[in-house]
Amino acid sequence: MAFQIFFNVHLVSDSTGETLNAVMRAASAQFDNIAPLEHTYYLVRSPRQLERVIQEIEAAPGIVLCTISDVTLRQRLEDCCRDLGAPVLAVIDPAVDVLSRYLGLQSSHKVAAQHGLDAEYFARMEAINFALQHDDGQSVEGLREADVVLVGVSRTSKTPTCVYLGNRGVKAGNIPIVPGVELPDVLDGERAPLVIGLKISPDRLVQIRRQRLLALNESSETSYADEAAVREETTHANRLYVRKKWPTIDVSRRSVEETAAAILNIIQDHRS
Repeated sequence: MAFQIFFNVHLVSDSTGETLNAVMRAASAQFDNIAPLEHTYYLVRSPRQLERVIQEIEAAPGIVLCTISDVTLRQRLEDCCRDLGAPVLAVIDPAVDVLSRYLGLQSSHKVAAQHGLDAEYFARMEAINFALQHDDGQSVEGLREADVVLVGVSRTSKTPTCVYLGNRGVKAGNIPIVPGVELPDVLDGERAPLVIGLKISPDRLVQIRRQRLLALNESSETSYADEAAVREETTHANRLYVRKKWPTIDVSRRSVEETAAAILNIIQDHRS
């Protein structure tokens, strides 16, 4: 077993901490054999809350990443970290500084500004509801209003990808490709939405399906995870994509986030 490096990371935010978590995951992925011990502190907006955080950092010294808009609170945190010898980084500052210099404007230092209840926020909520209402072939006629419809065999991450896209404001639905079952007419014709086929290698799909059956305490001796049946199923789906001339994405080794990013690129090209 490879030797792992354990270290404390304190994530301090006056908001939901999404930015900090994303930055930490992205940075950690660049190193092998590390195991960050994350200490999270969200919605830190008062001196009293901050003092509790500082006590935690004193008890378990390590790296401190923060997104705190209040200048006084952040200065207090940075001063204490300096005294403790704990490296501290305000992760949004570099981006804000670049924007400020380029635009010739000063930051407003609004707390959780990215989570305001504006039109964009409600559009995201509507898109997430759309994904849930049009999951797995439900409410087929409503798919005409979709920004994109994902089709694919079972266990190609259609549902989580649609929900993720919904959080990006994209109205996405999905329809499973089932042997012997025709796809709905809504996917064809002039008013058809953008359709993207999700491809996957048979070997990878067998592995995923067997893990799924194991999690459900079901026997793997079914056509659902049978190698020959799965190969026939994926071949049928791939031939369908070619016949329909739908763009495709191979999800065999992609995360949901990577698949969604590829879909967003296709949507952008389609709109252009």
